[in-house]
Amino acid sequence: MADYSPEMRQFACLLHLYHTKAYDHLRKILPLPHPYSLTNWLSSNGAAAGFSSDVFLRLQEQVERGDQAYRHCAVLVQDVSLQKQQEWDPQSRRLMGFVDLGAGSLDADEAPLASEAIILMAAGISSPWTAPLGYFLVNSTSGRLLAQLLRQAISKLNNIGIVVLAVTLGASAHGAEAARALGIRIHPRRIQCTFQHPPGSAHSITYFFDVCHALLLIRNALQCFQKVEWLGDSVWWQHMVELAALREQRVSELCSPESGRAGSKASYHLKVNPATLLFSEGVAEALEHLQKLGLASFQNCSGTVKFVRLMSSLCDAFYGRGPCGKEPLLAGNYTRISNLFDEAKSCFVNLTDSVGRYIIKSKRKLGFLSFLLNAESLKWLSSNYTCPEGTPSHHLHTHAFSLGPLEQFLRALQQACGSSGSPTCAVFQAAYQKLLASRSLAPGSAHSSGSADPWHVSLSQRRALTLGSIRAQCHPAPGRPLAPEHPCSAGLLVPSSALSNALTDLSLYTQSLTCAAGWVAEHLALDLQCEACLASLFEADGSRLKHTSVLYIKKLGGVSLPSASVHHVTSISERVLNQYGKVGGANKNTKLWHLSLEQKVFQELLGESPLFPTLTNHLLDGELSINNHYTVLVKEITRCYLNVRTNPAQHLNLKSPCRKHQLKRLKGKHLFPSPLVSCQSS
Repeated sequence: MADYSPEMRQFACLLHLYHTKAYDHLRKILPLPHPYSLTNWLSSNGAAAGFSSDVFLRLQEQVERGDQAYRHCAVLVQDVSLQKQQEWDPQSRRLMGFVDLGAGSLDADEAPLASEAIILMAAGISSPWTAPLGYFLVNSTSGRLLAQLLRQAISKLNNIGIVVLAVTLGASAHGAEAARALGIRIHPRRIQCTFQHPPGSAHSITYFFDVCHALLLIRNALQCFQKVEWLGDSVWWQHMVELAALREQRVSELCSPESGRAGSKASYHLKVNPATLLFSEGVAEALEHLQKLGLASFQNCSGTVKFVRLMSSLCDAFYGRGPCGKEPLLAGNYTRISNLFDEAKSCFVNLTDSVGRYIIKSKRKLGFLSFLLNAESLKWLSSNYTCPEGTPSHHLHTHAFSLGPLEQFLRALQQACGSSGSPTCAVFQAAYQKLLASRSLAPGSAHSSGSADPWHVSLSQRRALTLGSIRAQCHPAPGRPLAPEHPCSAGLLVPSSALSNALTDLSLYTQSLTCAAGWVAEHLALDLQCEACLASLFEADGSRLKHTSVLYIKKLGGVSLPSASVHHVTSISERVLNQYGKVGGANKNTKLWHLSLEQKVFQELLGESPLFPTLTNHLLDGELSINNHYTVLVKEITRCYLNVRTNPAQHLNLKSPCRKHQLKRLKGKHLFPSPLVSCQSS
């Protein structure tokens, strides 16, 4: 192998990856190496293009230590766009930006510039670890190229003792082409969900389409057809649109006999959580409840509810969601998921449009076919690799069969690039090198799955699958939603002196603090993209809805009532501000001063009962580190409230003629809302 020139290596790698049959034909004439020997030429040191030799060496060390967590994995593939641009590298004294498959960058006047980077990652199946295997700079992506890179990655992992059980690609044209190139067949009556590697061997590898991409295609299909028939039931897209567009409104319903006020009517403010996933149990429950309330837009929605519930159950199976958060697929679950997949298949093959044409045979079939293929793949793995005896593992972490771990790595890579647009090759390689140096392969470590933003972990990055995205698409607003009125300008400023506290009605003080906490909750809800975290900010009526897509919220002074946890954090923040905030004026409102107050708040919260009881299981959806949903939510509430209390002059405009609330001046220099005009329930 060492006798080949660099040009010959590049030629052999390009020919094999892009034209396999041509390479096999030329091997009969020229002394070209065996295709699986090319993995040596497709590898590189450091963060250069190609398979990362350092990462494979670290994986091999884990295998040689006997760590069973690294015995089996899935391989994930995704491409990202790059700017086509030549750049001079002063260190290597070469031009950068050309196609590079690991055998060296093409450097010539007629060489094509790279427009995409294909990234491959290995994800643990029995233990949550991830390892970026490498990337390849190409000028065009094709399904056959992805299939060849997958086979090379599988061979390289097999050489170090890691068995690949599954591969995952996006539900796109390239993903479907790669599936066909590997021997996967996707037909509703004849599905071949595995391929052999090496070809002709006894080892089978399952193929998955990313569930998120498949859900987007199904959403597009429903939006395109508007109405879909399913064994006598009708699925209406308009029900989704009406739910997403439902603005805050007041509804009334008869009180239950248990409340002691049977026969009387109770009023509630109905609010839709825009972060709710479209295909979720919460949406199904919300549609049912709105139908019971008698809203005309949601009548005859039983078919829509049934379809949404089926899709929600499928997502729970593929993402491993259960009563305790993310849980592995155990051997005992096989019967349950098998029945679920049979029901889904019966549904998908019988879906028709308004004129009776089968959806599974239309142009919008790929999303449904992707779910059918994934179901067969998961059933095959469950029956072959989750039995307690004689198999490698008794459980599988199904979230490893999605592109979620790779997407988290890509988000961290984008942050390292420092721009929201497509980076150049030089910027991409520098960011990749920086990120690779900070990663750990240890299962469950803070860097094993990429340093993802804690607000957008797990399913929350699927913004196109939320009610908020449907609302923005069907009812576009001219700009960002209006922020809630500042508590100072609404007359909700809490006093900060002991004298004022003594002269103030304690009920008024409590109401003012509650209103301020409610404002903090509404302010954070403007940018929060996590359904569970958003719902935990407000006081919901749990007797009506078990899930959080539709919230019933009481009002106080025009502001939503906060949850008990938000109220508790703001109360502690107020106590800390009164106790430690009395420092010289020159030191106030500095970053260091705010950080010291935040530290005091956290010290006060230590040792108390856990906050946000609904988020206990939700922690398992993200990184098991200090920056998870729970801790970030507490920090944001504290920072927002302290900012409100220490910077009132930025928002308070006493000269404004359009004051909603009258202000009552008490002794001292503190403004309070009049209890008669600003703290009444609406």
